[in-house]
Amino acid sequence: MTSRRSFLTGTALVGAAAVTRAGAATLPEAVTQASSATMAPLSPPNGRPYNPVVTLNGWTLPWRMQDNVKEFHLVAEPVVREIAPGMKANLWGYNGQSPGPTIEVVEGDRVRIFVTNKLPEHTSVHWHGQILPCGMDGVTGLTQPGIGPGKTFVYEFVAKHAGTFMYHPHADEMAQMAMGMMGFWITHPKNPALHAVDRDFVFLLNAYDIEPGAYTPKVNTMLDFNLWTFNSRAFPGIDPMVVRLNDKVRIRVGNLTMTNHPIHLHGHRFEVTGTDGGWVPPTARWPEVTTDIAVGQMRAIEFVADNPGDWAFHCHKAHHTMNAMGHQVPTMIGVDHSGVAERINALLPDYMVMGDKGGSMGGMEMPLPENTLPMMTGEGPFGGIEMGGMFTTLKVRAGQARGDYKDPGWYRHPTGSVAHEWTGALPAATSAPSASANPGDTVVTVKKPAGHHEH
Repeated sequence: MTSRRSFLTGTALVGAAAVTRAGAATLPEAVTQASSATMAPLSPPNGRPYNPVVTLNGWTLPWRMQDNVKEFHLVAEPVVREIAPGMKANLWGYNGQSPGPTIEVVEGDRVRIFVTNKLPEHTSVHWHGQILPCGMDGVTGLTQPGIGPGKTFVYEFVAKHAGTFMYHPHADEMAQMAMGMMGFWITHPKNPALHAVDRDFVFLLNAYDIEPGAYTPKVNTMLDFNLWTFNSRAFPGIDPMVVRLNDKVRIRVGNLTMTNHPIHLHGHRFEVTGTDGGWVPPTARWPEVTTDIAVGQMRAIEFVADNPGDWAFHCHKAHHTMNAMGHQVPTMIGVDHSGVAERINALLPDYMVMGDKGGSMGGMEMPLPENTLPMMTGEGPFGGIEMGGMFTTLKVRAGQARGDYKDPGWYRHPTGSVAHEWTGALPAATSAPSASANPGDTVVTVKKPAGHHEH
């Protein structure tokens, strides 16, 4: 097993000395971020004004203005990312984190991005969705040579179109993206009043296959991932999205996993207002509570947060709201463990009967390998939430100050507004009619195909 210490000391410094001191002096500062908490929005200190976004469990990369060009410095490097309290992962990312920092620019900005490679292999950066010169597109071997270990390349282009984009490698991408190399890109409109909202959240969907007790993802996994995350964080390690009552809210989500994700919001209706191709005209929008985001796609949804409370926001694929899943676990519902469990317990004192009445953990705790998350975890005001992975909450509060993103705690429900146990008389429960209720119904016999020739 690769430990966090040996991972960083063994790879993080490969090739770093190849960047000369004279060359480094001309680069903008490579700002890093170690905290996995959601950072406050970065108000633009110079350049054209815009309404900043908030990156869920992330941050925005600062820049410097040099001759009217907005300059950024990305460093591709090994990082240690806390997936959730109790588990960390050895990943590859940018500027100390995976995903890397969000890049925010304004439509029409000339942008110059220096990319320094501190990985043990070559890399590149593709600016997903940007319309730019072919030689800046970041496809290793096709539009540029790979950025070798210790080397720094520069990309320069004009951010032509406002919208929601991503960046990621097109170099050994099966390994590099499986290790967490990706980031968000926002191009704001020239007019800050255009498409303005009160709160604008962004994050990426990503997935990892990390065996219980391990630290490093299995990069050859194609579909059977066991950790499904928002910005490389799994619930309960994902921060809530905190908004004021009646705020106009936008949530932008990009999908860099290997499957689609139907993202569902409770308590509100929303409209899909943007994709990575641009803004959806108002006449083409329609109300939804779930939107499916395919691989490589971006979606921006908008709604008015007019319903106070703590509302679930999650992927609607049930296995994607769990952690550390096993794919070889048999279904034990209805199996009688009596007697057998007692004999096993004599040999294995920590053995627990699980799954015979369903999958709920019911507050049970069992020994886990070091650096492993429970499958279903997270405590709410009424007990275990039994969610992990791609899950967080939208916290809508009447008293939240403008620009205040601090967690207000759990919602205080008005009296009489919480579902509760009923102990009174019950109305009659109507049952479905039996299959033999209509004896005269025609019975259809279906012949199943016996081989491929009958399909």
